[in-house]
Amino acid sequence: MNVRYRVDLEEGERTQLAALVAGGHRSVRRVKRAQILLAAAGGQTDATIATTIHVSTSTVYRTKRRFVEESLEAALAEDPRPGGRRKLTGSEEALVIATACSAPPKGRARWTLALLADAVVALTPHTQISRHTIGRRLAENDLKPWQQKMWCVPKIDAEYVARMEDVLDVYTRPPAPGTAVVCVDESPRQLIGEVRTPRPAAPGRRARQDYEYRRNGTANVFLAVDAHRPWRMAKVTDRRAAVDFATWMRDLVDGPYAETERLQVVLDNLSTHTPAAFYEAFAPEEARRILRKLEFHYVPKHASWLNMVEIEIGVLASQCLARRIPDLDTLTSEVTAWSAARNRAGVAVKWMFGIEQARLKLGRAYPTREDAARKPAA
Repeated sequence: MNVRYRVDLEEGERTQLAALVAGGHRSVRRVKRAQILLAAAGGQTDATIATTIHVSTSTVYRTKRRFVEESLEAALAEDPRPGGRRKLTGSEEALVIATACSAPPKGRARWTLALLADAVVALTPHTQISRHTIGRRLAENDLKPWQQKMWCVPKIDAEYVARMEDVLDVYTRPPAPGTAVVCVDESPRQLIGEVRTPRPAAPGRRARQDYEYRRNGTANVFLAVDAHRPWRMAKVTDRRAAVDFATWMRDLVDGPYAETERLQVVLDNLSTHTPAAFYEAFAPEEARRILRKLEFHYVPKHASWLNMVEIEIGVLASQCLARRIPDLDTLTSEVTAWSAARNRAGVAVKWMFGIEQARLKLGRAYPTREDAARKPAA
């Protein structure tokens, strides 16, 4: 059965599409997608739109679907959008890459997709993983372990290693008295509402949900995970600007970590994750007060898997967010209930990848003394 996607344009979106269609040096395909959305918002059927604009009905369908499920820009974009939910978490994908970069099993000349799939099953809770899944993850990193030349990450240099070992050291050494380690990140979300009221399950009848639904905007979920105790905290906002990040960090400093003298924060390299964000959000005195308690530890670029909060975001997505949530209030209520239940259950992230494992798995990629000797003196 085909899903029926309904296109409701806001005034700003309609103006943007009209300007795109009006003329200028534009991509023909982008213009046609804009025409599709304008026609769909006007109530025309898919067949009529396809005939008028000279595209296939599948193009009309995909354009409407991307608009409703993702965003206006996604609907206009040339590149195909991602498909279903990824089977491997960020840390599991990192394990695949690290394993592919290590020596193959004894008696084998090289890694194969089947061997890597078996290794993932042995090292993770998965009971089975297809070779196709492994192949796609390797292809994303341009990694071909059955060939002589291969790379596991875009660039491992002294800076990459220094940041990686710094974060791993923070994870694996016991925190000093008065110090805590917290991993933070954010996850953008789509707010999706129902066009028709769903019918609950009843004896002899499954729950029913209409295929048609409505895009109600976007939101953001900040998430913090304590690296050394079973605790996490979430906050829902309508955006993720620098001011929102700074406010979120103040919530942590003045809330659950008010009695902590030093808060070591593990985070990625997003442009808003800087001390400057605090001076955008607060008066200089307040910004400096907060920053005195914070110590930032940045993961290497292209290595967000080193931030253990990525694991928790994956759990949040699968356990709580894998459904239609229509508005900010509902999202806030559901995320708060999820994090409270996880805290009551005492669920903790068990991080088992330390500096020694990194040197063992990625040792070939580490900079050597010969590399330093070849560099010209400054």
